[in-house]
Amino acid sequence: MRTTVDLSPELMRAMKSEAAARGETVKEFLTRAVSHELGTAEGDRSRKRVKLPLVPAATTRKVDITNDDIEAIFAAEDAEKYRAQ
Repeated sequence: MRTTVDLSPELMRAMKSEAAARGETVKEFLTRAVSHELGTAEGDRSRKRVKLPLVPAATTRKVDITNDDIEAIFAAEDAEKYRAQ
């Protein structure tokens, strides 16, 4: 579908420059930008799911930590911060 968009000359230059820097056409750039803003998948490469860990470890080991452990760590950090004051 075609449409007309009225952009300032400065914005149009910046858009063309950014599209060229990314190796995209202005149409691809606008499609991706609008899709991103609307939260749709079409043309939006940044919303792909990632698998963790992003950097594989040389050895794999599991960390067994509970919410209580995390709460205790935060409490200890808070106590240390207030003791330092």
